[in-house]
Amino acid sequence: MSNQGSGGNVLAAICSFFIAGLGQLVQGRILAAILFFLLTWVNYTLAATGILFFMAIPGLVFHLWAIIDAARYKGGN
Repeated sequence: MSNQGSGGNVLAAICSFFIAGLGQLVQGRILAAILFFLLTWVNYTLAATGILFFMAIPGLVFHLWAIIDAARYKGGN
């Protein structure tokens, strides 16, 4: 990707909005994509059980973190 705020980063942030980690995958950051996806969806799944409903809060935090991380990525060059 070019720079922060580039069209690629905006697209990656939109992808992460729908599925956490997808924006990182679009950017080619496989490990970050897997980690964000697992951290977010494990918490959402635990929240969906009803017993651990409070796990939705860390899930939301990880999801927002994935969106912001995709939008602010500057590249490894």
